[in-house]
Parts: sequence; C-alpha cells; structure tokens
Amino acid sequence: MSKYSRITRAAAVFALCAAVISAGACSRQPVDMSEKTAKASENSYASQSSKNESSVWKPSTIESEISADQSSEEQSTTTSAASDSSDTSQDPQISQASEASVTPIPGLPDEYNDGGIFSEYYIDAYRYLCTMTLDEKIGQMLMSGLPAEDEIEIARENHLGGYLMFGNDFAYQSKDQVISKISSLAISQKVPLCIAVDEEGGDVSRIGSKKELSPHEFLSPRELYKNGGMAYIQTDADEKATLLHELGIDVNLAPVCDISTNKKDFMYKRSLGEDAKTTAEFVRIVTELSQKRGVSVTLKHFPGYGSNSDTHYGSSVDTRTLEELKKNDLVPFEAGIKAGAHFVMVSHNIVNCIDEDKPASLSEKVHELLRKDMGFTGLIITDDLSMGAISKYAGGETPAVAAVMAGNDIMIITSGMIEDSLSSIRAAVQSGKISEDTINRSALRILAWKYAKGMM
Repeated sequence: MSKYSRITRAAAVFALCAAVISAGACSRQPVDMSEKTAKASENSYASQSSKNESSVWKPSTIESEISADQSSEEQSTTTSAASDSSDTSQDPQISQASEASVTPIPGLPDEYNDGGIFSEYYIDAYRYLCTMTLDEKIGQMLMSGLPAEDEIEIARENHLGGYLMFGNDFAYQSKDQVISKISSLAISQKVPLCIAVDEEGGDVSRIGSKKELSPHEFLSPRELYKNGGMAYIQTDADEKATLLHELGIDVNLAPVCDISTNKKDFMYKRSLGEDAKTTAEFVRIVTELSQKRGVSVTLKHFPGYGSNSDTHYGSSVDTRTLEELKKNDLVPFEAGIKAGAHFVMVSHNIVNCIDEDKPASLSEKVHELLRKDMGFTGLIITDDLSMGAISKYAGGETPAVAAVMAGNDIMIITSGMIEDSLSSIRAAVQSGKISEDTINRSALRILAWKYAKGMM
C-alpha cells in the first residue's frame, strides 16, 4: 500500500467513524497481534494439557511431531508436566487451584475469563456486551454472504457481525473502489462489520483472480510448494495478506489444513499435498505471516477433511480411526493453534470415531475436542450452513440453532437465511433451549477479537 493510500484511507475511516459512532471509536488501523495471540495460545494450550484426561483425545506436543531433533527435550518437558499434573491430582484443593490459575480480570465475571488469546480485551468487550440487546448479541454471531442490494440496511436491521464476500462482489472494480466499498460497509454499523473472504489460491481465489486487484493470480498451496518449497509459501502468504489488509479485509478463510495425497480426493487440489509434518509447517508459516500483516486466519476444515467427498450437496462420512486423525489430520491444526490462529472452521463431515450421529459442525463432541482437548480459545466458525450436508441433521431446528447448540461462535449463512437465523436463535434463547450465557460467551469472544484488531 502506498503512503498516499494509507493516509487517504485512514482519514476516510476516521471521518466516517466520527459520524457513525464517535470520534476515534472505530479505527481500522493495522494491528499486529501475531506475537500476543501466539503467546496466549501457547499458555492456554499448556494449561489445557496439564489437566486430567476426560474427553476424546489429549494431543501430543506439536514439536514432537515436527522435529525429531527436539524429541528428547520435548519428552523430558512432557514427563515433567505429567509428573506435576499427577502430583496435583492427588490433592483436590491443589488441582482446583491449578485449573483456576487464570489471572483474574478486575470487573470481568470469573466465568467469562478463560485466559483466551483475546483475553487482554475481555474487559472492554464485556463492558460493551452489557449495553447490548439479545438481538444485537445474536447478530454478531452471523456472517452472511453479501446481499445483491441494501447491504448496509440489512446489516443494520439484523445487527450482523460480518459479511463474507465472493468473487462476484469484486468483479469489474478498481482497487480504490473496493477499498471504499469495504470501508463504507465495515464502519456503517454500531459495531463494525467483519469482512471475510476465501482466498486460498488456486481454484478458490476471490481476489487473486481479478487483474484489477492483484498483479497476478495466487497459486494453490500445492503449486507453490511444488515450484519453490516453503520459500514460495512464505512469499505468497506475505504478499496475499498484505493485499487483503490493504483492501480492508479482516479475515481470510484459509489456510486449508487438510492432508490429501490422493488425486481422487475432493480436497486434493486445495491442500498442500504433503505429510502431517510438512503441512503443519505450512500452516504455521501462513498463520504467523498473515496475522502479522493484520489479516486473521481460519484453520479449516477441522478435524481434517481427508479423502471425504464434497459436502456442498450431501453428507460425507469419515470412517478413519481416532489414532489416524491424531497422527495425521490433527497435527496441522495443532500447529496453527499454537501459532495463535484466530479462527477455526469446522467441517460438515460426519467423523465416526468422534460422533457418528452428527456432522462435525453440529457435533458437541467435536467442539469439545477442539476447545477442551486442543485448548483452542479463539473463534469457532461453521462452514456454509446452506450446504446439503446439514439440512437433515439439524434435529428439527434451523441450521443456525443447531450450530449454536453445538458450540460454534459464528455461523456462515446466505443472505436469504439472515432473518430466519436471527429469529430462530432468539426463540431458542427465550424458550430456554439455548442459554443466554452461551450467546454472551460467543459475543464476548467476537467483540474481544474486534477490539484486538483495532476495529472498535
């Protein structure tokens, strides 16, 4: 971004924020959260790892999966941690104190303090949360495709948390036009909108395929690695995130963390196409570089897509064992979480070894694996809830209600699903099917992330 562009955009953002909210209350300046969130994520991960095993799987340290040279050191550390855990488990009082060792935040109820990667901003988020209506909190949990018209009014009426933009939303527009459009959208609301895209590179490229916006198309991770190894991956991640941030995009629904080496797999062309160790390194690099440039990443598709079929039109069942997932598919997600990834997207696959009755996106067991076992404290987001794999598994609820009940923070929906999603979640809260505390916790994370990003 040129100096002139930065100054022009900053001035425009300040002026609009002053008019819509209050002077200086909605700055969207670059915020480098990479080191803070990575450190907080490591601390959270370590805290989770010291607890007693009580759920599906307790992950090994990623270093032992990635580097054999560090195996002895990691084994020593793990043994020491296990010993400490064993000692404290013999004394219930000590055990309770260990699990409650998160530093208290003055003014924040203890039940909301999970020591998460955005916890530095929890108190600001909580104060704002206390001023919000139920509909406003629910709206923050919805990310819709961009409507064909009246997008600002629709967002305002439904208190939307964000818009997901696709290729046609950028068609035939100059870079300046896109910057202006996104800036106007983002700060048009009481709580600034999150703007997201799928920019994986290769077949899934919303911006790189537009010559008006990018000097060249972004290659898929597979092509990049084949042509230039991790050096090309690093250069691409840096260039891509810099462009997305320049345009005003907050979240990239990438990288693809899935492991696929079979050409017949649905995810083959979109994945790196390498083993768990190499894919984990790819995920770490993309996560750290993207978030350093101000663009939050989304690790997808948890807990790993494998060789499963396309879920856009129907269900897909993963029959692999938990041991297979542990040794392969979960390793790149673990690397991304330890690097401080802000988002994780859960797939619509049915993963039999975890929950044979529901797609991962609607499964409490899968979300428990992600939260409790893997220690992820960021934002969990669904894949598109309009996909065919979802409809028959919602248990008589709307897809949005079923997704909230499973443990998702943000639901991706089409613009035609906005009103129904909002009203059905509201009704579920009012009936007691969903507790308002569940809504509060998700809204708190979302607001804290927006504060951390400098959006509020």
